[in-house]
Amino acid sequence: MSIQIKDKNFIPYLRSFQLQDRISQVGAKITQDFQDKEVVVLGVLNGSFMFLADLCRFIDLPLTCSFVKISSYQGMESGEKVKSIIGLQEELKNKYVLIIEDIVDTGISMKYMLEQVYGLQPAQVSIVTLLYKPEAFRFNYPIDYVCFEIPNKFVVGYGLDYDGFGRNLPDIYQLDTP
Repeated sequence: MSIQIKDKNFIPYLRSFQLQDRISQVGAKITQDFQDKEVVVLGVLNGSFMFLADLCRFIDLPLTCSFVKISSYQGMESGEKVKSIIGLQEELKNKYVLIIEDIVDTGISMKYMLEQVYGLQPAQVSIVTLLYKPEAFRFNYPIDYVCFEIPNKFVVGYGLDYDGFGRNLPDIYQLDTP
């Protein structure tokens, strides 16, 4: 069943049970990989909030959470310029940082994030993303934990939006193109 958000139609792509199943697997892998480490989970707002909350429930480690808000999207297009809106307050020196992102497509926003985080001298930085678009990715830094690789199509739901709408949907929908 398709849905309409503003002027666009979207069709189901990933159902909530599929999301939860894969997120639990990634959370278990992170738990295994970071045993006995001091972990800081750093969520990129706004889109990562639902994914971060669910992922943290599946990570069986002591951890702290912080957030930063950056943006390179305008409407349905990924822009070339990144704006830092809310800065990082957390002490990261010698800590193991997991940057949690809803989607990595071109990689511009994440490149900006990595530059900011590495400047704070963490012991290690790992990227965790719900969705990854390899066709759109322009850089060569590693994406350490990927829940789903998807085609280079616009998606909404489960934290992802179209002009601010659709974040509250429990499933992920893909733009319906004729």
